[in-house]
Amino acid sequence: MRTTMRTTTRTRGGVVGGATGRGNGGAPLLLRRPVGGVASRVAASRQVAGSKVGGRVEVAERVVATRAASYDQEQFIAESKEMRLKHLEEQAMYALKISCENFDHAVFPNAMIAGDVVITHLLSRLGYLKDGKCKVMVVDTFHLFPETMGFLKEMEDFYDFKAEVFCAEGVPVGDKAAYDAKYGADLWKEDIEQYDKVCKVEPFQRGLKTLNTNCMINGRTRWQGFERAWIDLFENAPIGGGLAKCNPLAYWTLEDCFDYIAKYRIPHHPLHAEGYPSIGDAKDTIPIPEDGSVTFKNFEFQGDKAQWLDYASERKGRFVGLTKKDGSAKTECGIHVEGAEKTFDRDLWEDGSSAVQALAQISDVESFVKSGPAVLAVYAPWCQFCQAMEDEYENLAKELNIPVAKFRGDEEREFVQANLNTESFPTVNVVTPDGKVVKYDSEERTVEAFKAFVESTVGAIV
Repeated sequence: MRTTMRTTTRTRGGVVGGATGRGNGGAPLLLRRPVGGVASRVAASRQVAGSKVGGRVEVAERVVATRAASYDQEQFIAESKEMRLKHLEEQAMYALKISCENFDHAVFPNAMIAGDVVITHLLSRLGYLKDGKCKVMVVDTFHLFPETMGFLKEMEDFYDFKAEVFCAEGVPVGDKAAYDAKYGADLWKEDIEQYDKVCKVEPFQRGLKTLNTNCMINGRTRWQGFERAWIDLFENAPIGGGLAKCNPLAYWTLEDCFDYIAKYRIPHHPLHAEGYPSIGDAKDTIPIPEDGSVTFKNFEFQGDKAQWLDYASERKGRFVGLTKKDGSAKTECGIHVEGAEKTFDRDLWEDGSSAVQALAQISDVESFVKSGPAVLAVYAPWCQFCQAMEDEYENLAKELNIPVAKFRGDEEREFVQANLNTESFPTVNVVTPDGKVVKYDSEERTVEAFKAFVESTVGAIV
């Protein structure tokens, strides 16, 4: 720290005052040239006047400088950052109080990235994890890094709470083999948008509904990129019919998050120490830069931290190599975007209102096939192509004079592959009178096209 000392220059005509700085060694330092304009010229003229009057001047220090030039820049920056962090902390805690005190079912979907561990810490300080005023929800996509679910256990132990974990529908939590059997291990390669619906959006929505959420807390920030550049502390979420959405870190930068983690020694994801600024699925998340030269270890950065902390750089290593159907780069998983509520929160051709007959069990399918002629669609409610043909297939059922049925194939993949010609969804089959199952092998899914195939396979049917 730099020290400012008063100095005096004695003359026969009087005393001229000023300021000079000394370093830690005590030797006088030549300070920055005064920038005070009139004040500095007046001080200089007085010194000259004193010199002229007195003739001989005893100089106690090397130069006269203004006090303003003696400030410690590094200390000023550090104090300013601390002031900013204190303000952001108070603002975030106030937002969390609003969420947890005014809504009886506040839920925090926690992805365990830097901002999320800050929110976890704040919720714990406020007592909302222990008293249950805020539930923590986690979505396991079955494609996360192994360290992620392990870190969740560490957080649960550290803060004394238990997260509610949700995953793809119909699959036990943590059972990757069951997921592969039901949805296919390569679903993300075949259709990334459907993968997002099955593994992220649907379990996310189901979790919010299961927990009766009326206020969702999340760690999105304006600093994360242009898609989020205008978010505020509170919004209406485009999911679940428009529930309240709290963004307590809306105005934080990624540097603020890591500064806060360091200040309070907050437990954070172990992959930050391996070069990952943000952590998602292992299949499409990489270090930034890729050589792993930037890390956050022992609550300090190593390497050029700007590669993590620049605007919109936090998620640079996410969704790598993934593109949407229109060819554009993927930047969101789909949870926070408009239209997310349209994924699937219902079955297709629902019982009671549909002309399509529902087959619930394999035994039902076997009996149905023996009673041909008939039409049978093997489907999955999360499949966009099944959703797209819902109206046409419903109208087909109303127009034909033979049974038209549905069977949910994603829950019985081995059976439908072996017996119902199914490699993808939807698969529409015509059952002949002798029980033969004939696949409709066309992408044109209209009433007219379906009827033409049925007629060519089993004869006139209207």
